[in-house]
Amino acid sequence: MVNIDDSIIAKLESFGEKFEILVDADLAAEFRNPDSDNIAIDDILAVEEIFKDAKKGDKASEESMNKVFETADIIDVAKSILEKGTIQLTAQQKRDMQEEKRKLVISKIAREAINPQTGHPHPILRIENAMNECKIHIDPFKSLDEQVKTTLKAIKIKIPIRFERVKIALRLPGSSSGNAYSAIRPFGQILNEEWQQDGSWIAVVEIPGGLQDDFNHKMAQISGGEAETKIIK
Repeated sequence: MVNIDDSIIAKLESFGEKFEILVDADLAAEFRNPDSDNIAIDDILAVEEIFKDAKKGDKASEESMNKVFETADIIDVAKSILEKGTIQLTAQQKRDMQEEKRKLVISKIAREAINPQTGHPHPILRIENAMNECKIHIDPFKSLDEQVKTTLKAIKIKIPIRFERVKIALRLPGSSSGNAYSAIRPFGQILNEEWQQDGSWIAVVEIPGGLQDDFNHKMAQISGGEAETKIIK
């Protein structure tokens, strides 16, 4: 648990009742991030108590908790407060969360989108500039996919862009095929594969459009420059 002196208040008001808990600011913010991993509630709480007024130390009654949450279990009530209530984050915490989510949005767009006019991915800087020109506001409490969808729709007026998966025909020499599966896995999926009479391995791989250059580089790396790749129209 976090030290009480370093905690902040998360609160919820409902049906005329007021509930407060003392929480770790960073963990509470991370809990509210829809893209974060699960965090145990008892790790977030500074003290396992539900208050009516945390500053005065006035505890909420079981009657009021049952009235609003249909339970008086501290962990269950605290979870509801964290999910539906307000958290007193500092301005710096909000800025940090926005910046982190912004980086994730840019990374996902760069990874999965292409310029439909060229068939190639957009450089990250071009995506960033388009977002700045469109004055994109990132909400750290909305999911990554939701933010990406909103951002992509907005920047289309600045740059030609769309999400697309591409199919790539790949040929590797037999000597490097043993590394193929582990090397391809982070990029996408193998749709079909076949061994050739000359000992080489060929496959059709589907990957996000924005990863074409990285994929080609990786295949060249594992094959000593002998990989052959071609986009299948």
